[in-house]
Amino acid sequence: MSIFSKIKLKHALASVEKKSRVKRYFNFTIGCLLMAISYNLFLASNDIVSGGIGGIAIILNELTSISNSLVIFICNILLLVLSYFLLGKEKTKATLMGSLLLPVLIELTSHINVWLELDTSQLLVSSVFGGVIYGFGLGMIFKAGFTTGGTDILNQIISKFMKIGIGKSMLLCDGSIVLLSGLVFGPTKVMYAIMVLYIISFISDRVILGVSDSKAFYIITDQEELIKEYILKVLNHGVTIFNAKGGYKKDTQTVLMCVLPTKDYYRLKAGITEIDNDAFVVVTDAYEVFGGE
Repeated sequence: MSIFSKIKLKHALASVEKKSRVKRYFNFTIGCLLMAISYNLFLASNDIVSGGIGGIAIILNELTSISNSLVIFICNILLLVLSYFLLGKEKTKATLMGSLLLPVLIELTSHINVWLELDTSQLLVSSVFGGVIYGFGLGMIFKAGFTTGGTDILNQIISKFMKIGIGKSMLLCDGSIVLLSGLVFGPTKVMYAIMVLYIISFISDRVILGVSDSKAFYIITDQEELIKEYILKVLNHGVTIFNAKGGYKKDTQTVLMCVLPTKDYYRLKAGITEIDNDAFVVVTDAYEVFGGE
């Protein structure tokens, strides 16, 4: 590669990195704002504790009248200090901005119920809309490569020192907070909190991964030619063939790989079953498909 080409490539990479950084920070800020609005408008106003430091703040606000934003800010600062000493500088840097910005935005939007004259007293409606908006904001933050700190830090600390997975750590930490809220607000609010947790998890995953509108098929069959012709001629989709080696018998096999719209999923599945009922098939969601002819 010539010096001129290297300089051109360097400038191109710098331009891409700059645009990417601006987009990431923009999405991160909007995500924090959406979380703050949802927290104040739907969750905190109805005492719905969906885990996390925000849930602890709602409980303490009920018991002591200390503002939610102040509790979140203090707890986040303490957890950042713990993170620095127990998890290291790099992991702490990733949570620093979210830990500081989120409580500030929660304070700035604390009177949103006054600004927006919405009836948020219906728990079911508030739980659904609160979970969707909160999850969308959280997904934007994760997709931008940031976190909001709080119990994310605590989960990592518990996982590291108790030698358990992050999933179990989250269940232990957030589950304890939700159950604790039942002692303060009653079991009905716990049921709504569990529903909100599920909605937040589902929506944030959809934001990060996108909505899958395609399926990827991996097919191992003795009727390779017939299935290939079925995909090409009947379904009018492309197919890729590559070689594979069995891990147990060490025999060489061919694998057909095809990506097609979800609407054609059952047609291909039915066709494979009809042609070769003994075919080995793996089907996965394809969240993003691009390139090719």
